[in-house]
Amino acid sequence: MTNSRRRFLAGTAAAGAALAASTVSKVAMAALPEPVYQSNPLSAAPLHPTTGRPYNPMVTLNGWSLPWRMNNGVKEFHLVAEPVVREFAPGMKAHLWGYNGSSPGPTIELVEGDKVRLFVTNKLPEHTTIHWHGVRLPNGMDGVGGLTQPHIQPGKTFVYEFVVRRSGTFMYHPHADEMVQMAMGMYGMFIVHPKEPKFMPVDRDYGFILTAFDIEPGSYTPRVSEMTDFNLWTFNSRVFPGIDPMVARQGERVRIRVGNLTMTNHPIHLHGHEFVVAGTDGGWTRDSARWEEVTTDVAVGQMRAIEFVANEPGDWAFHCHKSHHTMNAMGHGLPNMIGVDHTGIVKQVNNLIPDYMAMGERGMADMAEMEMPIPDNTLPMMTGQGPFGPVEMGGMFTVLKVRADQKRGDFKDPGWYQHPKGEVAYEFTGALPEPARSFSAGGQSMPLARKPASNVEMRVRKPSGGHDNH
Repeated sequence: MTNSRRRFLAGTAAAGAALAASTVSKVAMAALPEPVYQSNPLSAAPLHPTTGRPYNPMVTLNGWSLPWRMNNGVKEFHLVAEPVVREFAPGMKAHLWGYNGSSPGPTIELVEGDKVRLFVTNKLPEHTTIHWHGVRLPNGMDGVGGLTQPHIQPGKTFVYEFVVRRSGTFMYHPHADEMVQMAMGMYGMFIVHPKEPKFMPVDRDYGFILTAFDIEPGSYTPRVSEMTDFNLWTFNSRVFPGIDPMVARQGERVRIRVGNLTMTNHPIHLHGHEFVVAGTDGGWTRDSARWEEVTTDVAVGQMRAIEFVANEPGDWAFHCHKSHHTMNAMGHGLPNMIGVDHTGIVKQVNNLIPDYMAMGERGMADMAEMEMPIPDNTLPMMTGQGPFGPVEMGGMFTVLKVRADQKRGDFKDPGWYQHPKGEVAYEFTGALPEPARSFSAGGQSMPLARKPASNVEMRVRKPSGGHDNH
């Protein structure tokens, strides 16, 4: 820790912490626990408990869990709200706000029945609070600035203290200038494990938050006033191919927890397996309320915990099924040029702009294949490279890697799957017969009142202006 950071913390401790509620015990005022910082964008190893009740720890995808201090039976954590730099993927970083050096902030893991004391130091240029999303607690600890507590002013430290009364999957985020602060990356996961370790056990537990940003090409700071037209869709503020894979040993039971803090819903889809929604932010779902599916919709502000048995070996895609959410650097101002011959236009434009490149004539894959110069600190639209060629995805996409020989408790990437002979799709090289086509498909429920004068060819073009008039 730097000397300036020590001086800052010593000064706040000497001056006394500003409390979120007057009922916080004097023990909390004695000394602040040392804050822990982490800026590495890779998934940290699970944080196994050495004090307090036992639990099976969660792996935060491209994130980490915050260590705690035990103080007379109370788990004490120290969150520091501050500006951070987050690597979205190799080649692009963003200037965000977060906690303890990272965005999202570190995951807080507790056990049902724990008494927790959370110190929150504000090193932002404006006031803030923290709301514990979905957690049952006293009203004065709910973290809504102006309603349930005073705002935490810059340089001040507040204390939140309560007993975690139910297990489940929750989040934390500001409830102060939240349009700016959440758009700048302030959020984290708040996980409460069951007090009975044998309740709904799993072999591997993963979690992440769905987020979206609008960062202009070549820039570093999100546009916080954006409401609909985002261009970077992320798992835990990381975009594919910068997202770590999730790994499992064949036959293990896996839980994946997903929280949504974007401004739209996300149909999360898993290849190769069926899963059940085992939990929501309202609690664990009853067996009678579960059914198997391969896609579940996670609405705004919701949490979902899905579970399945990883019984199919391979490298399986896991992604949002909104196609533009698995792309980077998207925009709404591009006309559809599929089928349009650019040849003559390109020659004329090249006289004025020598580096001009025609794009989209055959489809969007053209753009991934071209080595087109882009501004610094900008990600290409599709940059993943798999064992058979480009994986034309970006954004909310990763891979579940299931292996028969993956050791229990081993979360290292096993590399690409080695397919058994005869289990990979291959090119057919024989003669192709003429395909059967139907020319009588469709129909109508009744005759037209007036027949058109001639056949009409429809040509549709998306209007300009984005979502301004929606």
